Amino acid sequence: MDGPYLRVEESGEICELAGEVTTVGRGEGADIRLDDPSVSLLHAELVRRGPYVYVVDMGLSRNGTRVNGRPIARRVLEEGDVVSFGTARCRVGGLPQEQISPDVELRRSASPELTRRELDVLTALCQPALSEEAFVAPATARDIAEALVVTEAAVKQHLLRLYQKFRIPEGQNRRTRLANEVVALGLVRPLPVGHRTQRAAG
Repeated sequence: MDGPYLRVEESGEICELAGEVTTVGRGEGADIRLDDPSVSLLHAELVRRGPYVYVVDMGLSRNGTRVNGRPIARRVLEEGDVVSFGTARCRVGGLPQEQISPDVELRRSASPELTRRELDVLTALCQPALSEEAFVAPATARDIAEALVVTEAAVKQHLLRLYQKFRIPEGQNRRTRLANEVVALGLVRPLPVGHRTQRAAG
């Protein structure tokens, strides 16, 4: 098979990673469906960048995603890596044999320029996730509008611009993808427990 693929260890099924984004989960809408109770309905995404692939945990499961036994949020994959979605194990194949550092989280060289209001929207978007140990669903447009005391329509316009700036492709769970990207880039950081309501100095 030309190009990257995932082999499900339990069934031996080979799943080609043909699209730019391949979803993995227990839900009927997932591109790679894993019938395992430890797997979330939408558990993770496999994202292609040219010949390379990285895996992104969607943060909607307490069982998480691991690569070669190590919990990850996002990680570049190498030939032969074993990716565990909950307890379901899959092996990666069809990747170029190159020495890349898998610990590099495939971040863009620089984050896009953001206005103060866009940063406020991103902070409000990620707040539910950052206040929990496990990544939960990010805030809705309505939640963000209430937090920032603006209209929901205004928030949606900001989100559309942010999707473009961060190159988040259209499809399901764009808010979750955006939140993952923002946290991975370190633009919004978790607040210490007990300090979430305090305003940052300066």
